[in-house]
Amino acid sequence: MPILVSVIVCIHICIGVVASSRSQPNIVFILADDLGWNDVSWNNDKMLTPTLEHLARKGVRLDQAYSQQVCTPSRAALLTGKYPFHIGRQKRALKPLQPTGLHLNLTTIPQELKKLGYNTHIVGKWHLGYCAWEY
Repeated sequence: MPILVSVIVCIHICIGVVASSRSQPNIVFILADDLGWNDVSWNNDKMLTPTLEHLARKGVRLDQAYSQQVCTPSRAALLTGKYPFHIGRQKRALKPLQPTGLHLNLTTIPQELKKLGYNTHIVGKWHLGYCAWEY
């Protein structure tokens, strides 16, 4: 199942959980560049990743999906639920002075979560546009 479909299914499940309960569950997406299949303890007992393993056991793990080759397409796909090719983000990582970014007319997961009363925050690199605050 492609990652985009998995993310959309996950969001719909989360929306259903939020709608049917009084308290909202925490939602944490971890997107790790260059993390290979055998780089985590649940796939390779020689790798010690106890914190990630704990999070994986307690949460939803999407491990039957395709990812993109570099960070900008991966982040664009995760945030929008669209294949990067369809939104013009299929190429390499965006550089800080490139006068482009994620198209502002696209709806993102954080925008939808805010409608449900969530606070959203990003930690780490962005690579989806730097030349305007709107990105």
